[in-house]
Amino acid sequence: MHTSRPAPWVSPVLCAAVLVAGVYAALSGLGTTKLPLLIGGLVALVAVDLAEFRRYPVRTPKPVAAALLVLRSALYVGLSYVDGSGLARLLLLLVPFTAYFAFGQATAIALAVACLAVALVSVPDWYAHVEQVSDLVMFTVGLVIAVAMAAVAVRERDGRIRLQESHRTVAELSAAAERARVARDLHDDLGHHLTAIVVQLQKASAFHDHEPGTAKAAVLDAERSARRALGDVRESVRSLRSFHLLSALDELVAGQTDVTLEVSGTPAGHSTGALHALYRAAQEGITNSRRHAAATRITVAVSLDAERARLTVADDGRGTGSAPEGFGLLGMRERIALAGGRVDLASTSAGTMLTVTIPVGTS
Repeated sequence: MHTSRPAPWVSPVLCAAVLVAGVYAALSGLGTTKLPLLIGGLVALVAVDLAEFRRYPVRTPKPVAAALLVLRSALYVGLSYVDGSGLARLLLLLVPFTAYFAFGQATAIALAVACLAVALVSVPDWYAHVEQVSDLVMFTVGLVIAVAMAAVAVRERDGRIRLQESHRTVAELSAAAERARVARDLHDDLGHHLTAIVVQLQKASAFHDHEPGTAKAAVLDAERSARRALGDVRESVRSLRSFHLLSALDELVAGQTDVTLEVSGTPAGHSTGALHALYRAAQEGITNSRRHAAATRITVAVSLDAERARLTVADDGRGTGSAPEGFGLLGMRERIALAGGRVDLASTSAGTMLTVTIPVGTS
């Protein structure tokens, strides 16, 4: 949230310094210090600060900020006349400092010039006294430092706001990416296993009367697929840091007599994200071969070398024809693109070949 409030400790510290100097001057007989008026003015300043902070803890509206600036300026000028130590004039440094936060650089510089003019008018014949000239020079330097400090504080505030907005944007994008990942995972997992279950149950139905043993084996395969589906759904909501491609592929094709797995190379040197994307592509490829191409033989080949990771899923089905790509293939393309790879799909009436390639170091 944007805030126009300056460093809250500056005003109390200066007020405390002025109070100590004023009390010391009154007790020591230095100058003419009207102690009751000095204390009353400082209490009024603190009360104004507290009231503003309680009423507007984040941002003071500009009309209110302008009115408070006028009130504070009047109190600063009044305190400078009742303080015999002369230190109360330092409170005028708060005028451009505070104004910078609410009204910007131009207003702060204009008020700094006005404060210097007030200081010159309040000290008659200042040019005839070295001490007065020195005090005014130091006061001018203080005004410059106050404006510079306010500028730095404003830049730091704006940078912090931009950083917070950036963090919020990154969090939103991360949440969206995570939702898309979970959606793809659930689709890949459930789609693959449900397809396997349907195929096995259809097989059991077809062989129920003629080959009861084959039908029973198909039902058991369907049960195993259902259990794997449940396990994969649970795994989708857990971290993938312990993911192992080869064991995952072995489990993927276990009990599926129509799928052949060929693996060459080693996963060492390949990122977990790339390997997991390859596994999801294998799931989707097998699912599509069964569901859409009515394939009877599916070959999954994985090649892992020092330059790239490549997956090929080939079948003897009827091909995809002119049908548009479904959510599964689109999700796969998104996943592989995020991993820095590409997807190639070649389909004819004699079969379909899906090729996924992810170069090393791109994910």
